Amino acid sequence: MGAATAFPGSGRYWDDGTSVARLREQLPDTVLDEVEFRGERTVVIDREAVLDVLSFLRDDEACTFDFLTDITAVHWPDRAEPFEVVWLLYSFRRNRRLRVKVREGVEPSVPTAVPLWPAAGWLERECYDMFGIDFEGHPDLRRILLPDDFEGWPLRKEFPLKR
Repeated sequence: MGAATAFPGSGRYWDDGTSVARLREQLPDTVLDEVEFRGERTVVIDREAVLDVLSFLRDDEACTFDFLTDITAVHWPDRAEPFEVVWLLYSFRRNRRLRVKVREGVEPSVPTAVPLWPAAGWLERECYDMFGIDFEGHPDLRRILLPDDFEGWPLRKEFPLKR
């Protein structure tokens, strides 16, 4: 298979960059990076603007990312900011997806998205349980998958494979 057919249609349902351009226009200095890889678009934003950016992407008529598909995190232990918190957004009206990331330090903490999408409560609890991400203002941030007395964060790279 050639490069053009290796991932047929992979970018077909991802934002074509118009939402990020609109975000840059309306909320200058919030976009730190924009990456398009194999047709999938990711925008890295300033941590201080998380709720402003997510609200804008949800409410702006040109963006309309009205569905929060998932929240997760990635741990890169060798980086200065070893965590990335990731929101996966979807627009029903436009049938488009967008990945939004924020980089975090060794004590990862971001604002909760529950006021924007009530279902974020469950997703944030899972992210907390697996990575130890603190979601500031979350109404009930506690473990959801593991017992309350479990020690550690299983999806962090330093978590031991054997206990």
